[in-house]
Amino acid sequence: MTEAAGVRNGAIIALEDVSRTYRMGESDVRALDRVSLTIARGEFVAIMGPSGSGKSTLLNVLGCLDSPSAGRYLLDGEAVEHLSEDQLAEVRQRRISFIFQTFHLVARMTALRNVELPMIFAGTPPAERRARAERALEQVGLAPRKTHRPDQLSGGERQRVAIARAIVMEPTILLADEPTGNLDSASGGEIVSLLKALNARGLSIVLVTHDPGIAAEAQRVVRMRDGRIIADERAAGARA
Repeated sequence: MTEAAGVRNGAIIALEDVSRTYRMGESDVRALDRVSLTIARGEFVAIMGPSGSGKSTLLNVLGCLDSPSAGRYLLDGEAVEHLSEDQLAEVRQRRISFIFQTFHLVARMTALRNVELPMIFAGTPPAERRARAERALEQVGLAPRKTHRPDQLSGGERQRVAIARAIVMEPTILLADEPTGNLDSASGGEIVSLLKALNARGLSIVLVTHDPGIAAEAQRVVRMRDGRIIADERAAGARA
């Protein structure tokens, strides 16, 4: 696929024969093995596989936190390997956001202040960042809890704060690494419903999960084993 073809086909993410190899002592470990994957703009894709299958490495490559050892990664039609360090930092700050199983909230800060953090690093003026943080918390249903610290919130509420922080910079892609892994089934279901609502507004989402029930809520399920994609299929009931 050429860069032009990637744009023409509506792909926001396109991997071509991507491998990632790590040196472990005297041997090389191939975490990704010739992975090719295309994700359309606005798609919701779940990635499944056993531990060590390459899911987290793939997510790190997609998020520009790690680089392929071989192959190509086109992000919105642009070859990632051609981007400078400053351009990659801009991608990670404004175009791609992460949410994690462990929330990564700052314990001493209120929910509102946690959501403001990316804008503080980006140099957003105080009045603007407060207004945008309040809107993001409203989007995730936590406006009444904006002055609470993480230890005053439930696990599901903490993950909602993390999602608000992830979307406050208005990214085009959200990468979620086991976002329901620390939650009970009811809270996990609420988080997935929230992600689906964000996806319906146009946000492209790639979610790593071990839970088949969570994966079934996505439009596509990609299954990995030993660093390779072994299946790529539409989830039951997914919209075309």
